[in-house]
Order: sequence, then structure tokens, then C-alpha cells
Amino acid sequence: MALTKLQRRNRIKNRIRKVVSGTSSNPRLSVFRSNKEISVQLIDDVNSNTLVAVSSRSKGIAKGNRIETANAVGKSLAEKALKAGIENCAFDRNGYLYHGRVKALAEGAREGGLKF
Repeated sequence: MALTKLQRRNRIKNRIRKVVSGTSSNPRLSVFRSNKEISVQLIDDVNSNTLVAVSSRSKGIAKGNRIETANAVGKSLAEKALKAGIENCAFDRNGYLYHGRVKALAEGAREGGLKF
């Protein structure tokens, strides 16, 4: 039986989440991508707490094509994380392929100063 796109992504997501977990000193950078928007959070899984969150709908995010917007979201997240005293994180692509908008977001976060 063939899997749907969502079932396939959930299978990959569960496989990733077995390994990737976040703490307050090294949070998990979780990406969510919809057709129009992209959002990202730094999550402390030990205390079940979101430390920093940014979306393409947040104020101050440059509007361009979707890849440029994802890059801007990554830079904005890195800026907020550094203000909160977070330098390192574990990247959780949430079952999405590391390509296109997810890759642009990761590169933007690295350019902003996050290490993962």
C-alpha cells in the first residue's frame, strides 16, 4: 500500500524525533512549512516550553519570493535567539526534505549566528 505525502512525512518526522531533542541550553529548532508561510520555533523539550518563535507573518520580515522570505525568517530567529542567550541548537526539519525553503531558512539562521 502506498503512503500519502502526510503519512510519509510523519514517518520521517518520527524517525528524526527519536534522535533530536531539545534542552534549555541546546533547544530544538523546529520548522513548519505550509504552502504560503513558514514558521520556526526554538523548543525546550525537557520543560515543554517554546523559547523563541518567528513566522513569515511576523512584523519586520521582508516579503519577497518564498525562499527569500524563509531566509529572512532564519536571520530573524537567529537575532532573537542571540538576544535570549541561545547560540547552539539542534535542527529538526520536521520530516521535510532539506531543500528549497527549509534549506534557505537553515542558511539564514547560520548567517545570523546560530550554530547547528
